[in-house]
Amino acid sequence: MPIPAPFLGAAVQFEPTLGDRKGNFRTLLKLTEGAAIAGAKLIVLPEMATTGYCFHDRAEIAPHVEPIPGPTTDAFTAICAAHDCWIVLGMPEVLEESGTYYNSAVLLGPSGVEGLYRKTHAYISDPKWAKDGDLGLPVFDTPLGRIGIAICMDAAYPETFRIPALRGADVIAFPTNWLTEKAPSPTWWARAVESGVYVIAANRWGLERGVQFDGGSCIIDPDGTILNSVDDGDAVITATIDPARARTKRPHPDTPGHLLDSRRYDAYTTLPLNTYLWNPTEMHGLYGHRPLPDGRKSRIGVLQMEPHPGNAGANLATVASLLATKAARGLELVVLPEFALCGQPATKMQAGAWAEPIPGPSTIALAAIAQASDCRIVAAMIERDGRRLFNTAVLIGPNGPDGAWGVESRYRKLHLTDSDATWATPGNLGLPTVDTPLGRIGMLIGFDALFPEAARVLALDGADLIACPSMCAYPAVAPWGETAIPQPAWIEAGPTDDHFHLWRERSRENNTYVAFANTPKAGGWSGIFSPGPEDEPRNDALVRGTDFDLATTTMDTTDSTSRQATNPVRAKPLLRMRQPIWYDPLHVSPESWLLGAPPEDWE
Repeated sequence: MPIPAPFLGAAVQFEPTLGDRKGNFRTLLKLTEGAAIAGAKLIVLPEMATTGYCFHDRAEIAPHVEPIPGPTTDAFTAICAAHDCWIVLGMPEVLEESGTYYNSAVLLGPSGVEGLYRKTHAYISDPKWAKDGDLGLPVFDTPLGRIGIAICMDAAYPETFRIPALRGADVIAFPTNWLTEKAPSPTWWARAVESGVYVIAANRWGLERGVQFDGGSCIIDPDGTILNSVDDGDAVITATIDPARARTKRPHPDTPGHLLDSRRYDAYTTLPLNTYLWNPTEMHGLYGHRPLPDGRKSRIGVLQMEPHPGNAGANLATVASLLATKAARGLELVVLPEFALCGQPATKMQAGAWAEPIPGPSTIALAAIAQASDCRIVAAMIERDGRRLFNTAVLIGPNGPDGAWGVESRYRKLHLTDSDATWATPGNLGLPTVDTPLGRIGMLIGFDALFPEAARVLALDGADLIACPSMCAYPAVAPWGETAIPQPAWIEAGPTDDHFHLWRERSRENNTYVAFANTPKAGGWSGIFSPGPEDEPRNDALVRGTDFDLATTTMDTTDSTSRQATNPVRAKPLLRMRQPIWYDPLHVSPESWLLGAPPEDWE
C-alpha cells in the first residue's frame, strides 16, 4: 500500500480540575479545536483529560465515567468532522452492560469512534476503580497511517510499544499523567528509539491531591529527536509526522542495523512467562534448582578505553595496568568495551586474522591478569569456532579445579550490526546467565541494547547484573534543560547532560544493575546503572563524555529478609506487574499471521 503523506501531529498539555467534567470539557474543546484550525491532523490529549486523575475509589469517579461512544466522544467527533482530523482522547470509560470501569483512550475520526484502547499496565491508583485493559495492543489503520495507543504506565513496559511497532504502527499516541521525574521522560525517548516510531506524548501538569505531575509534553521522532516540547502550562505543540521515516526502521544515519528485522525472536521464548508473579527467592530455587546466589555487596567497575586494532598484547597491557591502579583496588568485577581484546575489524579479512578460539592466547592471558588482581573480567573479542566467527563476550573468573581462573561464561552476540554482518555468524548460545558469588550475571553486547527483549529475557531469568561490552554510538546520550515543575530533592530539576541514556532505561525497566562499557570514539558515557525505579534516588556511576577512565560503584543484592525479596534487584517489582497474556507476538516469526490479527483470532 502507498505510504501516507507527512502530516501535522499535535499534543495537548492540560491541567484538568478533579471532577469538573464540564469545565475541563470546555477548555479541552477550545484547545483541541485550536490545534485543528492550525492544521493538526492527529491531536493527542492527556490521560483522563476530561476528569482529572486522583480519585479515591469507584464511588467517587462514578458520576464522571461515560460509555464510548457517548456525549463526550460525540462532541470531539464534531471537531474531527469539521476539520478532517483525528483525535486520541483519554477518559474514564464505563461498560454499561457490566458496570465495569476502564482507564481508556479513544481514537476518533470524522465518522466517529475508530478505535479504543484500555490501559494495560495499571499505576498504583488505577486499581482503586479501573479494570486492567482487555483489548490487547491493537493498531488502527487510518488515512494518516497506522496508529497505536498506549497510556502512561504502559510506557514503563517496552512490550506495550513494541507489539504495535511489530504490527506496523507508524506513531504511538500516548496520553499520560506522568510524574516523579523531569519530562520529557527518557522512558518515552527509549520507546521511540528502540522501535523507530513517532511518539506523541500528551501529559498533564499541575498539582492534584498532593500529586505533582511533570508536564513536558513532546513529540519524538523515530531516531529520538525531540521535535517539539513544552515544560509547564496549558499548551498545544505541533510537529510533522512522516510515516515513511517510521517505516524505514533505520531512522538515522548512525542506526547500526535494522531495528525490527534484526530481532532474534527465537531467543525470546521466555518473554510470556510471569516469573516474578511469586516470591522470587522461592521461585528461582524451586525444587532445589538454581537458587539465586546469596545476597552481598560487591565492588564493580566499567573501563572506558579505546582498543588498539589488531594488537591484543597492547590491549591486555592496558587492562593489566588499569587493574594495578589505586582506583581499581578492591574491585571484584570489571567490564571492558566491545572488541577490547582485538579492536574493531574493518574487513572480513581482519576479523579472520584477529579471531581466536576460546580458550585461546588472549583469554588465557586475561585469566592470568584477572587472577593476579582477584577481579573477574568481562571482555569481548572475535571468537573462532571452526570456520565460523562470532562477536563474543566472555566472563573470566575462578571456574576451574582448585580455583583455576578461566572462562566462566560465554555469550555470542545475537543482534548483529550491519558491520558485524560482514563477517560474524549470529549468536547461537541464546541469552545465558551464570551464578557467581557476586550474583547472577548475564551479558549483552552493544547493538543488543536496541532490543528490549534481550535485557528482559535476562531479567526474567533472575539476572542481578547485565554486563554490556559496547562500541555503540547510537542512540547518543542526550541532555535536557531545566524544568519549572517542582521535583523531589533527588531529581535534578536543572539542566542535565545525561538525561537520556538508553542503558539506564534498560536497568530501571528491568530492576537490574547494568554495567555498560563503551569506547571514546563510539561516544563514551560508560556507566553502571542501579535497578531502582524512577521515583527513588539512584546510585549510578558514570564516565562522563569520552575520557579514558574507570567508573566504579557498589552492587548491593542483600535483602532485609531471607524469605521475601524486598531489594528491587531481587524483587523486580516492575517485572511482577507485567501483563504477559498480551505478549505472544514478541516471540513468533515476522511472517506469522498472528502479528496482524486481533487477540480474539489468536486461537
